[in-house]
Amino acid sequence: MAKKVTVKELEEIIRFGADKLHSLGDSLYLSKKGNSNRFVFRYQIDKRPRKKSLRAYDAEKNNLNKARAKVLELKAMVKRGIDPLEMEQQEKILEQRSVKAAQRSKSLEAATFESCAHTTIDNLQHEWTNHKTKKQWLSSLKQYAFPVIGHRPVSEITKDEILEILKPIWFDKTETADRVRRRVEAVLRSAISDGLRTNGNPAVWRGCIEFSLPNVEKTKNKRKPKEKRHHKALPYSDLPEFMRELREIDGMGARALEFLILNANRTEEVLKAKWDEIDFETETWTIPANRMKGKVSHEIPLTPRSLGILSFVKRQKVSQYVFPNLSSKKHLSQAGMLSVIKRMGRAGQITVHGFRSTFRDFTAEKTNFSGDIAEQALAYNLRDKTRALYQRGDVLAQHRKLMMDWAYYAYGIR
Repeated sequence: MAKKVTVKELEEIIRFGADKLHSLGDSLYLSKKGNSNRFVFRYQIDKRPRKKSLRAYDAEKNNLNKARAKVLELKAMVKRGIDPLEMEQQEKILEQRSVKAAQRSKSLEAATFESCAHTTIDNLQHEWTNHKTKKQWLSSLKQYAFPVIGHRPVSEITKDEILEILKPIWFDKTETADRVRRRVEAVLRSAISDGLRTNGNPAVWRGCIEFSLPNVEKTKNKRKPKEKRHHKALPYSDLPEFMRELREIDGMGARALEFLILNANRTEEVLKAKWDEIDFETETWTIPANRMKGKVSHEIPLTPRSLGILSFVKRQKVSQYVFPNLSSKKHLSQAGMLSVIKRMGRAGQITVHGFRSTFRDFTAEKTNFSGDIAEQALAYNLRDKTRALYQRGDVLAQHRKLMMDWAYYAYGIR
């Protein structure tokens, strides 16, 4: 057995010893390299030689006596078949896991529903075509969801809290309540995707909320007759008289409304129409996919009156928009067409969007065109159906003929 060195002998080794591993006796060594002096415990386990660092020498905090006491502890572990190095590694792993768990806990605590909602909205806004959608999301969540769960970590939100948000408005504001539910569901779905929540989504309808609240459509039907839920529409029999009055009204809003009626458009499609979408040679208007609700481009054959309106407003061209606000050069606002309806004394009786229903009723009751042609004209369900229809080759021609019949009827031409 190697002789145990004394404290004084150790000091001599530290001051004058060569750079090597010096035996201090009883399996304890001093590894000397320049100014570095580190205690080392050498041992065998399963006949494999092992070395474990016992930290650097320090006259007070890690001196010879303390190093020897540590060696006695480690020898007892080796005697029991425990490898000190492996145990040290396991302890490091456990410590790292503990640190990560604490960091995750802190991260989850900071990931409140409100902060996640803002992140989700920022991520989704690039998919929305209507600039008002972001404002609508924030407004509804601020009014109904944030007061209940805004401060809560998304990892802890429960079904009971979701119901606390929805129950007070489910029967009186069913549509609003369902929008709020779907928006909360989207935020929590995003949180799950980001690893901020692991215990399911308590805002989903199927298999969760459906067992606690009645069906949305049934609730709305019970509260309000079906016909009152739709956009108020002008009966097609009244359209010729309405169009005669409309043609007498001056202004960009009146021409935009007339153009919308003639082409059975949604409001945003007309308001944001641009000149580069119009082809006067082929007499068509192609609305790009990014402006369509169904994300599929929509080709509209233009009637002579539509072309006449375009020629008229082009003389006042001040920007890229077909129907601009002449003072700001931006596109006309929704108030532009609504104000025309008010001037005609029809406020509360009809809506701009309602003219699409007028067109659909006319097509079904006064023409022999198929429902597919009518849906094509209205840009309904265009994703797959439209492609299949256009492959038949005659759809655009049928679409053009339908729009001509509609225009003739609108202006009372037999």
